Amino acid sequence: MIKQWIDSYAPKTVVETEQALREIMQEIALAGLYRANFFKHAAFYGGTALRIFHGLNRFSEDLDFSLLEKNSTFELAPYLNGVKNEFAALGMNVTFIQKSKATTTAIDSAFLKSETIWGELLVETNLPQLSLSQKPSIKIKLEVDTQPPLYFETENRLLIKPFSFYVNCFTLPYLFAGKMHALLFRKWKDRVKGRDWYDLEWYVKKGVSVNLAHLAERARESGDWSESSLTKEQLHVLLTDRIDSLDMARVKEDVIRFIPNPQELDIWSTEYFRQLVGFLKVE
Repeated sequence: MIKQWIDSYAPKTVVETEQALREIMQEIALAGLYRANFFKHAAFYGGTALRIFHGLNRFSEDLDFSLLEKNSTFELAPYLNGVKNEFAALGMNVTFIQKSKATTTAIDSAFLKSETIWGELLVETNLPQLSLSQKPSIKIKLEVDTQPPLYFETENRLLIKPFSFYVNCFTLPYLFAGKMHALLFRKWKDRVKGRDWYDLEWYVKKGVSVNLAHLAERARESGDWSESSLTKEQLHVLLTDRIDSLDMARVKEDVIRFIPNPQELDIWSTEYFRQLVGFLKVE
């Protein structure tokens, strides 16, 4: 089944094959979590959710989840056997490394909080049927926010591989709010995440509204906003200031390996994004 699944992506290079395999592994992991009843307690959000369920035209790396209610005693470990079993049923062995909350230096997420549980899935199987000369070096990070900002809405979204199942996901306005929070307040000092700006462009072009109440709640909880609400005008000022600080070459460099057509980025400039956010919708 994996070979046919890979073929549906029509990969032309080893890199494209591994990108397809990563996304397939993400969907298998979601299936395992579903079987373990994980989505009764949590919802899927982030760039991978946007890619899988809404057709974002870039690959994404991690699986990000939010509990539906704050729960400081939540543990991810009880759900992992379901994930391992799902991979095993498809002929793939994976290991799951539970990461210590104190190991902050190994974490890519700028918003990893002390309340966030995370770990990595690693492939332990050679896959010669995929024409890969060695075991693919693929890691998929899972993060669960156990103390999430609330006031969000979710919906069930259908996947049909490796079987038909539903994934509880943030709805688009709340996905957009999470992305906007990352874009505005990401704590990386020396890195820029071009993928944030690619996603912003996607949301604006699709006419998706950002939910201001959820964005404000996220910003208050991260210590980046002190007011009781956030207006469209205030958001526009924050965005414009952020755009003016961008190193556009580094923005493009970050995202280019995740997209099939680098020419999409030719139009990107400070002025382009200043005008683009003029089309931003809020709710």
